[in-house]
Amino acid sequence: MEQTLNYPELALWIDGVPRAAGNRRTLEVTDPATLAVLGRLPVATPADIDEALDLARRSFPRWRDTPPLERAAILRRAAALMRERGALLAWLITRELGKPLPESEKEVVTAAEMFEWAAEEARRTYGRIIPGRVAGIRQMAIPEPVGPVAAFSGWNAPAITPSRKIAGALAAGCSIVIKPSEETPAIALEIARALTDAGLPAGVLGMVFGDPGEISRRLIESPVTRMVTFTGSTSIGRELATLAAAGLKRATLELGGHAPVLVFDDADPEAAADAVLAAKLRNSGQICTSPTRLYAQRGVYERFVERLAERARGWRVGNGLEAGVQMGPLANPRRLAAMESMVSDALARGAGLAAGGARLDLPGWFWAPTVLRDAGNDCLAANTEPFGPLALVQPFQDLEEGLALANRLPFGLASYVYTRDSGIARQATERIESGVVCVNHCQASLPETPFGGVKDSGLGKEGGVEGLQEFMQVKYVSQM
Repeated sequence: MEQTLNYPELALWIDGVPRAAGNRRTLEVTDPATLAVLGRLPVATPADIDEALDLARRSFPRWRDTPPLERAAILRRAAALMRERGALLAWLITRELGKPLPESEKEVVTAAEMFEWAAEEARRTYGRIIPGRVAGIRQMAIPEPVGPVAAFSGWNAPAITPSRKIAGALAAGCSIVIKPSEETPAIALEIARALTDAGLPAGVLGMVFGDPGEISRRLIESPVTRMVTFTGSTSIGRELATLAAAGLKRATLELGGHAPVLVFDDADPEAAADAVLAAKLRNSGQICTSPTRLYAQRGVYERFVERLAERARGWRVGNGLEAGVQMGPLANPRRLAAMESMVSDALARGAGLAAGGARLDLPGWFWAPTVLRDAGNDCLAANTEPFGPLALVQPFQDLEEGLALANRLPFGLASYVYTRDSGIARQATERIESGVVCVNHCQASLPETPFGGVKDSGLGKEGGVEGLQEFMQVKYVSQM
């Protein structure tokens, strides 16, 4: 495949066309599996950002007034093009992020489904008629697009996250300027290319890269921008929320998580371990919904830990382009340093090493799947999201202790429960403080379902009907 697919020239995407580096400063994009430099990414100048904003401002009225059926047709064509170009898109994800090619192929399909779902929902942005108090009065609640959107997406889901934001904004009738990650730019640019080839008018979508702080301030503080949508860390989310609040702009924030798992005595511990480990090691654990704090009731604790460790030790790690590889490298050296720090800290505080725990002797940024047993709540990894292939396992006594452990942290994005008891399942789903609770599986998000956190894990929803509504505001019209 590497012989037939080529890494593209990187660019900005402004006014419906790629804009090459020219005299702009550039950033290196690196393959995390081989450390080879893939390309050089141009850094947007203030003039580039302002031009993208002005185009979003000028194109918004036309796009807003485009009938939803026409908007939907463009989104469906874009999805079809993404599917047709799936081999290239998946290859780009694996080269830029490192995860196994089959995972990348699934991500491309899900990203296309984001556009397909949004296309269908664009036709269903219903308002309502409110009965008047007197004869001759018509009262209407009419949904309208909020306006130009500033969007920010991270590197860990480089096709899904930009697609979810772009599809929702466009389906609602908003124009959008997005800053994807500088570490995974090519896949984002291919999504922009698919939309343009599908007939999206020039200027409706802008894509810029560069200094995250400079771009976020310029986009959010601009009077053009009416809404902010961000996926990333809680600390950065707080900063962007503050900037948005200063301009009284709506903000949808999908922030960090530290997902707990409760495995009760009545569950099958081996089956639970298999499912949880597969979810844990997907994308090398670099997923905000990744199960990390694993709590097993004492009756099944030893069997659960033993199975986790056995499976983790047998997990095949390597270059994501190689057949049979189950986990690729970490995305950058920052994640390697985090793994080293968190594992050494946990071991120093009394945790036991059940599997992994070290860097692998491979060319890129590789870390062994790691399971730490009897990990206490005082270690760094128990309180800070590892965002890597690290699972902490701890026993609990009963339902009340399990729920207390699950709710111990200020995060609340995703959580998981394994039980055959419907009463336990009901209490857990009602009492766990989380935007997503999955019972007996680990699929936390789909295009048609609402996704978002509570507490320090964010504000608002993405995906589903709720995700489209985030990009709309309601106008009340009273006519006599």
